[in-house]
Amino acid sequence: MAAINDVAAYILRARGPMSAMKLQKLCYYAYGYHLAWEERPLFPERFEAWANGPVSPRLYRCHRGCFQLSAGDIPGDPAALDEGEQESVDMVLAGLGDYTAHQLSTMTHNEAPWVNARKRAGAVLLERSSEELLDEEIFEFFDALTAANADGEEEV
Repeated sequence: MAAINDVAAYILRARGPMSAMKLQKLCYYAYGYHLAWEERPLFPERFEAWANGPVSPRLYRCHRGCFQLSAGDIPGDPAALDEGEQESVDMVLAGLGDYTAHQLSTMTHNEAPWVNARKRAGAVLLERSSEELLDEEIFEFFDALTAANADGEEEV
């Protein structure tokens, strides 16, 4: 199993420079879709319900203080992803890679995993929270999206 740093390094190599917030959100969406498609986590690290959407504290520690990131800025090994992991990340990048960081963040604010974690924490708008998003809720949300997509709705 890859680590989040490996996935982040893979994304930066595939898509080039992007903001730290966009990288966090793409890692989150890759995690969620991979969990639904493969029924296994993409990496062991967890996401917390921060004010601007899901954030991995481990990845945040790697880019803290940096707004823009490029390939090589995150210590990770893109080759650590297995074929299924690469496929999941590639599909997410194909579907969501052109979205802005703000668009991705706004999307997460309307989705059950982040909303539920914020409610559990009692966090109001812009308030800090370290409440973890639960894999069960992430799986349920993304599994429902993939089921809807299988019924003919728009893909990722």
